This record gives sequence, structure tokens and C-alpha cells, in this order.
Amino acid sequence: MTDMTENRGGETETSAARRSPLTKRGGGDPGSRGRTTIADGVVEKIAGLAARDVDGVHAMGSGLSRTFGAVRDRVPGGAKSVSRGVKAEVGEVQAALDLEIVVDYGVSIADVAREVRENVITAVERMTGLEVVEVNIAVSDVKLPDEEEEEPERRIQ
Repeated sequence: MTDMTENRGGETETSAARRSPLTKRGGGDPGSRGRTTIADGVVEKIAGLAARDVDGVHAMGSGLSRTFGAVRDRVPGGAKSVSRGVKAEVGEVQAALDLEIVVDYGVSIADVAREVRENVITAVERMTGLEVVEVNIAVSDVKLPDEEEEEPERRIQ
């Protein structure tokens, strides 16, 4: 049963309503209390995966970084680097990215670069809330149909 009392105007109110209204401690929305920081590596991984999703992107990174990556991928327990070929500079509210890609022979480089840029911006902004101010793309190579995949030379033992 609720505790009912009569106030000055003759109206009744519950004891809960008599108490002062509840106020949030710290003020404002709980989701806005504190700060979230996002590491450069997080943005680089998101961008690397988004860039690889575009048709016409054969690989990421320069020939040297791909060679080192291939060696690293063969080491037991070594994870494939999804951020290879991606460099991010992340601020509090903005990010800028540099990508180095290898495209398949026969594709329109301009179209692939535009699609990569759009895909990367969409993914990074959606997942991080950061504003992507620029995505610079360097095409370092073209993968020809008859080229073999780059593999490091094996040592003879």
C-alpha cells in the first residue's frame, strides 16, 4: 500500500514523489563519462581488412614487407599481419591513413583506389567513430597473371 498525504493544494501524492527527484551522479549521459582512445594499430587492422575486401587488390604492402610477412607467416604461432601495408595516424577525433597496395593486372587502378578509399573510410568511421580525413593510396606493384607468388628462398641445409 502506498503512503498517501495531502499537500497544500489539496492534492495527494505518494511518499516517493515527496522525495526530491533522482539526479544522476556526475551529470550527463553515463556513456559520455570518461575518454576512449583508439590505438593506431586498431585502425590499421580495420583499414587493412577493408582494403583487402575490394576486388582487384592482390596484396598489401611493398615487395619487401610482403617477403618479410611471408617469412613471419611460416613461423609456428606467427599470425598473418592484416595491417601490412597500412600506416595510420590517429588523433582524438580524426584519423589519416596511408595504404600501399598491389593490384591485379587488367583492373582499373583508379577504380580500385576509389573503392578501397570508400571501403576503408566507411569501415573505420563506422567501427571507431573517428572522422577519416584522408586515405592516401600508393600502388606499388601490379600482379601479372603468369607471375608466381613471391616466396622467400629456402635455405639449403
